[in-house]
Amino acid sequence: MQYVRRVTDTPDTQTDPSQATRPQTDVDRIAERYFDAAVALSPINATFLGVPGGEEDLDDLSPAGNAAASQVRRTALSELAGASPVDDVDRVTVAAMTERLQLAEDRYAAGLDEMSLNVLASPLQSVRDVFDLMPQDSEGDWRVFATRMGKIPAALEGYQEALLVARDRGQVSPRRQVEACAEQSRDLTADDGYFAKVVADATVGDEPLTGEVREALAASAKAAAAAYGSMADWLERELLPHAPEDDACGRERYALESRYFLGATVDLEETYRWGQQEVAHLHAQMAEIAEGLEPGASVQRGVEILDADEKYQLHGTDALKAWMQERADEVIADLKDVHFDIPGPVQRIECMIAPTQTGGIYYTGPSDDFSRPGRMWWSVPKGNTEFRTWNELTTVYHEGVPGHHLQVAQTVYRSGLLNKWRRLEAWTSGHGEGWALYAERLMAELGYMDDPGNRMGWLAGQSLRAARVVIDIGVHCGFDAPDEVGGGAWDYDKAWTYLTRYGFMDEKVLRFELNRYLGWPGQAPSYKIGERLWLQLRDEAKARQGDAFDLKAFHRRALDIGGVGLDTLRAAVLDEI
Repeated sequence: MQYVRRVTDTPDTQTDPSQATRPQTDVDRIAERYFDAAVALSPINATFLGVPGGEEDLDDLSPAGNAAASQVRRTALSELAGASPVDDVDRVTVAAMTERLQLAEDRYAAGLDEMSLNVLASPLQSVRDVFDLMPQDSEGDWRVFATRMGKIPAALEGYQEALLVARDRGQVSPRRQVEACAEQSRDLTADDGYFAKVVADATVGDEPLTGEVREALAASAKAAAAAYGSMADWLERELLPHAPEDDACGRERYALESRYFLGATVDLEETYRWGQQEVAHLHAQMAEIAEGLEPGASVQRGVEILDADEKYQLHGTDALKAWMQERADEVIADLKDVHFDIPGPVQRIECMIAPTQTGGIYYTGPSDDFSRPGRMWWSVPKGNTEFRTWNELTTVYHEGVPGHHLQVAQTVYRSGLLNKWRRLEAWTSGHGEGWALYAERLMAELGYMDDPGNRMGWLAGQSLRAARVVIDIGVHCGFDAPDEVGGGAWDYDKAWTYLTRYGFMDEKVLRFELNRYLGWPGQAPSYKIGERLWLQLRDEAKARQGDAFDLKAFHRRALDIGGVGLDTLRAAVLDEI
C-alpha cells in the first residue's frame, strides 16, 4: 500500500505560514498552467495581480478574445476532471477551480461576456483603471505607460465588436447603463478629465516630465481621449436605440449571477424577506443611537447631528488620505499578534486618492513579491471636499485590516503552500466582500465602534448593504416591492426612495450606487449575504468544536484557504472536502 502524507490546507496555528511548504503536485501544475495562460490573455489582469509581463499591452476585448479565454478555461476543466488530488490543498484547489471556471463558462455561454457594459465593472472601466496601478516614477515607466495608453483605441474597437455581437443576439444592457457609460466616457475626455490631467501631472521625481517621452505620453493621451469620445458617440448611436427601458435582468439570469458572485446557491425569495427584516432591525438600532444623541430625534436627525459635529469632520482630500492612513496603520498595530497573525509584508498598506471621480472605494492587492503593496483607493466625486469620519471609519476596516487587505495579502503571502491561482486569482465576491463586512462586525464586537458616531456609521453601512439585498433581488427577480414604497412592481423611483431611506450617504454617491445595482445584478447583495454565510460558518464551527473553539484559529484557518466560493469554503473549514 502506498502511504501519502496528509497535508492539511492550513498549517498548525503555532507555525508561521511563511515557513510551511509542500511539494508541487499535478493539481498545482494544472492550476498554474491555467493561471499563466489566462494571464497571458489578459495583460490588464496581470497588472492588477502584480504579475510581470504584458505591461505595454491591453486585452483583446473582441469576441475572438473572449473565445480564447473560454478555450483556456475548458482545457483546465478537462484536466481537473482527470486529476488525482493527493492532499487537502489539492482537494480544495480542484473543488474551487472547477466551481469558478464552470460558472465562468456558464456566463460566457449565456452571452454575458460580450454584452458586459455597466457603470463600474465592465471593460469600459478596466481599460482605463489599469493605468492607476502602473509605475510612474521614471522616464522608462512613463514610456511603457505611454505605449500602453496608445493601444486604448484598438482595445475599444475590439470591445465594440463584442457589444455588436451581443446586440445582434438581442442582448444589450439597459438604457440607463448605456447613457451613464457614455457620460463616463465623455468625463474622461474633459479639460479636467483623466487624460488631460495625467499629462499635466506627469513627473519624474520632483520635476515635470519633459522631452520625447512627454511628447509620446501627450500623443497617446490625445488618441485615448479621442477614442473614449468616439466610444461615447458610438454607444449612443449603436446601442442606445436597442437598449431596453427595463432595468431588470430576469429571474433566470439573476440565479446564475447570484451563484457566480456568492459561490453558493441561496433561496432568493427567503433571502429577499431576510433582507427586509435585516433593514428593519438595523434601523431600530440606529434609532436608539439617535435618541441618545438628542431625545426624540429621528434617525435622519441623528445623522444631521453627527454631520454637524466638528470632531468628525475632515476638510479636503489630503486630510482624508492622511486620516485613512493613520487609522489603517493604527488597527494593524492593535490587532497583530493578538487577534490575527499578520506577517511583516502584510503590515504595510498604502491609502490613496484615486484619479477618477466615480464615488467608489476599493482595494487592490499587493504584487506577488510585495514590491507593490496592497492599496486602499478612495474615488472622490467631483466637487466633494468635506468628509465625515463617523460614517467612514468602518470603511477603513472593510478595505484594510481586518478586511480586504488582511484577507488578500495573507493569501498572497502563502507562496510555500498555495499555487499561483489560489494565491492570486481565486476570488469570489461573496467570500471577499462577505469577509470584509464580517470584519467590520468583528471590529464592533472588539469595541472599536463603541463611540456613538462610529457605531452609527457602522450600522449605516450595514443598512446600505441590507438595502442592496432588497433592491437588487427585488428589482431583478420581479418580486413585489415593500409596502412602505408602495408595493407592487419595483421601478427606479421606488428603488430610489428605499435606498435614500436606508442608505445615509451623499446623493451623488447613492445615485451611482443605484445605477451600479441596476447594471451589475447579483454583485451588490453578495456583501451582506456573504457576511451572513460567514457568520453561519463561524456558528457551525463553534457548535462542532464546543469549548475547543478558538476564534483566532478559526480566522487563520478560514483565511488561509483563500478566496474560494462560499460553499467550497464551508466544506474546507469543516473538513467535508
